[in-house]
Amino acid sequence: MKGMGEEGEACPFEFNFDETTFKTGDVVSYRVTGSFDGFPFVGTLVEVHEEYVLISPNDPTAPDARYRGTRESRPVVQESEIQL
Repeated sequence: MKGMGEEGEACPFEFNFDETTFKTGDVVSYRVTGSFDGFPFVGTLVEVHEEYVLISPNDPTAPDARYRGTRESRPVVQESEIQL
């Protein structure tokens, strides 16, 4: 997210990039496969499991949306999880 705002403007998000310390409520930067590849997304962890995480995209039009992502510093969500 660096360099996306005005000069000297700080990113408004504080991300947890350490998958070993993930906990519910952490804000993460996640990636989506397929046609969304390369775009950064921001979400909140709602569940943390040994092998995966559940991410809320914080979409006010879909408040119950949850995406299953890999448990790594920037979780990966399969495009098929995303409902447009």
